[in-house]
Amino acid sequence: MTIRVLSLLVLTSALTIGGPLARAEDEPAKVDAVKAAEFNKRMFAGPLGPKLTYACFVRRYDAEHLARHPKQKVSTMKLLVVAGHPPEQSYTPYSFRLGFKYRHRKGDWDSSGSCGQIQDTDKGQEVKFACSVDCDGGGIAIGLAKDIDATLVRVERVRIWQNSKPDEEPGTDALTGGEDDKIFRLDRTNLKECESLITDRKELAAMRSK
Repeated sequence: MTIRVLSLLVLTSALTIGGPLARAEDEPAKVDAVKAAEFNKRMFAGPLGPKLTYACFVRRYDAEHLARHPKQKVSTMKLLVVAGHPPEQSYTPYSFRLGFKYRHRKGDWDSSGSCGQIQDTDKGQEVKFACSVDCDGGGIAIGLAKDIDATLVRVERVRIWQNSKPDEEPGTDALTGGEDDKIFRLDRTNLKECESLITDRKELAAMRSK
């Protein structure tokens, strides 16, 4: 009996000590200042401004692409990425606005949320940041394509709402990452393409002044 109790105590201690260490190994590593500045320069096509800095990315999938990906639910997607506070002074220095059209469903759909610090999530293979929607609304990850001026949007589950009803209480609608809807490559374009994602007039005027 004594040996059994001692064995359980040893096992419990090992789990207590090893658990956090194991989780820490799985957590993404923050990138250094030089790598973060390089990422920001690529993401926003230049250095960050003193206030808000914007980047707009869009993809309209043609018939040929959709034919090759019959299970893809999304036909068009827009992404507006915003850098607000200086990255080193905030836990959520970035935010996003997402807009898209379903392939077989009417209407324009949106989502938005805040994003954390830039992190290295693939052991040096890719740098990106994670974004979340309030009240357990899921989120997306935003990274950069390696050889082109484009962004990669990774989706697991993100809460969405109709663009025409931005002030309604959040519902249960969500875009989920299906077989052909897990990663979207969107191309950089003019900020005007993302104006439809902003409903606040003052914010829209501020972006237009860039």
